[in-house]
Amino acid sequence: MTNPTEPTIKDVYAARRVISPHITRTPLRRYPGLCELLDADVWVKHENMQIMGSFKPRGGLNLIGGSSKEDLQRGFVSASSGNHGQSVAFAAKTFGSTATIVVPENANPVKVGAMEGIGAQVIKHGAYYDICSEYAIKLAEDTGRTYVHAINEPRLYAGVGTYALEIHEDLDDIDHIIVPVGGGSGASATCIVTDALSPETEVIGVQAASAPAVHDAWKSGKLEPRQMETRAEGLATGSAQAFPVEILRRRLRRFELVSEEGMEDGVELFLRHTRSLVEHSGASTLAAAVQIKDELKGKRVVLIASGANVTAEQLAGILGR
Repeated sequence: MTNPTEPTIKDVYAARRVISPHITRTPLRRYPGLCELLDADVWVKHENMQIMGSFKPRGGLNLIGGSSKEDLQRGFVSASSGNHGQSVAFAAKTFGSTATIVVPENANPVKVGAMEGIGAQVIKHGAYYDICSEYAIKLAEDTGRTYVHAINEPRLYAGVGTYALEIHEDLDDIDHIIVPVGGGSGASATCIVTDALSPETEVIGVQAASAPAVHDAWKSGKLEPRQMETRAEGLATGSAQAFPVEILRRRLRRFELVSEEGMEDGVELFLRHTRSLVEHSGASTLAAAVQIKDELKGKRVVLIASGANVTAEQLAGILGR
């Protein structure tokens, strides 16, 4: 897709009409333990309780639900480290189409199993998302199916922005929303919705220090590859894309980097205080909050728990440290 156009708040409301029959309105909950930990008024938006265990189906349902009959008949191809692939697979099944998802060779088996379980063809190719994407584009060209870009597709942004609508409808006077940044769709959509409905709220983006491509592009304005060594599949992007970076440079007020250890601490802290599983990328928001807790003191803070897809091995490793 060339020259994508930034979605508006109207697009997000329109997306909600498309996807609302097929998703869960996820809880926004306050936890005394997290409030005490951060000395703040802390709320968690539980997208880890969404269908497929991630916020991503909101975007896939909006895109595929609005596709032509011809596109639905041909089917869809995409590349993903996991959650986006589940989104496309679920949306394709929901609207009577088919999906092929190209994933990294070391992809999270929980996410791969979920995609296969709902009927998607899963192809393992390459070490990380950027390599998968190149292969998926070629596959779509060869087969005539529609390629769904995980990052440069505005209809995905409009769909995922619906979780931010829910936040602002359910809670007033929010000082900070802390959101993970992988490719940037979730953070961009959160900024778009928040600027429209609560411009006094500061959105804070979080990325892994061991995969800082979008953070560095946001800071410098230059799209340059960066090392990609994070264990957080949802943040495992080696190259930034111009579309989300342009949105984030205009709208995102602050961007934090967190360590692998910080995210593992976040998984454990979410489990302890909320009794729910949050994968590394979602736990990055709590890691960032702990990192800047002095600045959050006394503030109302919303943490986006973006997904729940932790393997048993990952969880055992974290709890057994």
